[in-house]
Amino acid sequence: MNNKSKYSQLIKSEAQRLGFLSCGISKAEFLENEAPRLEKWLKNNCHGQMSYMENHFDMRLNPTLLVDGAKSVVSLLFNYYPSELQRKDTYKVSKYAYGQDYHFVIKSKLNELLFSIQEQIGDISGRAFVDSAPVLDKAWAAKSGLGWIGKNSNLITQKVGSFYFIAELIVDLDLEYDVVTTDHCGSCTACIDACPTQAIIAPYQVDGSKCISYYTIELKDNLPEEMKGKFDDWAFGCDVCQDVCPWNRFSKSHKEPLFNPIPELLSFSKKDWQEITEDTFKKVFKNSPLKRTKFEGLKRNINFIK
Repeated sequence: MNNKSKYSQLIKSEAQRLGFLSCGISKAEFLENEAPRLEKWLKNNCHGQMSYMENHFDMRLNPTLLVDGAKSVVSLLFNYYPSELQRKDTYKVSKYAYGQDYHFVIKSKLNELLFSIQEQIGDISGRAFVDSAPVLDKAWAAKSGLGWIGKNSNLITQKVGSFYFIAELIVDLDLEYDVVTTDHCGSCTACIDACPTQAIIAPYQVDGSKCISYYTIELKDNLPEEMKGKFDDWAFGCDVCQDVCPWNRFSKSHKEPLFNPIPELLSFSKKDWQEITEDTFKKVFKNSPLKRTKFEGLKRNINFIK
């Protein structure tokens, strides 16, 4: 067995030990196919007020600009599908936000993985990324053979669906690269048909500025009146295009205690959400992704949909 193969197996086995769902590896190089797509998406203003998407265009496409001497992108998936769901008669929160903020939970596991690689292989330079830097997570995960990008623009995997976080380690180590998988969406249009705001404007094309997740989390202005009555009770994020995806019938509950649902989130009725005070919000959701929208943002969303 050559070193590339040995090191790749070591990394995958360490990733599994740390609780990652799967791990794939691809060559750190310019994402040629993604460049025109990203350019067109930005030109059509599909990012709305997410102006940060316009920054670091070159870095998003070229990992060697993020890590000097980068040779490999190690892509990792981490399951967040919950064992319990919110009650039916309430304002809905996206499943990824049921527990603690994933940035911290996964970043710590990534750093442990990097430390373990350095300890067992030697002087390796690298950086960990969890949805907080200019990295095209889904593109790298697809390039690493972890799934295909579906018609709803999410990464989908045959055996486990799409309820998982994507993270990366970019390292200056030559490794064995995985093979890209094939698309298995077929003629299915479930996600396109179900999207409450018609944000999936064509197969494989999402106008981010029309997505409920964008409206309820990213948009800082008043919510557009033309969207009144279309939010289907989503107060933070939206899972519709994932919930209807046939591949998600294979989703299994995660085993990460830090992602277990905040008890109040499961028990809150619409009345509880409507009457929540800023103090309660800060106390209950202090380590939650819901902090992103702040108390005022959450109240705005609830007042808009109630």
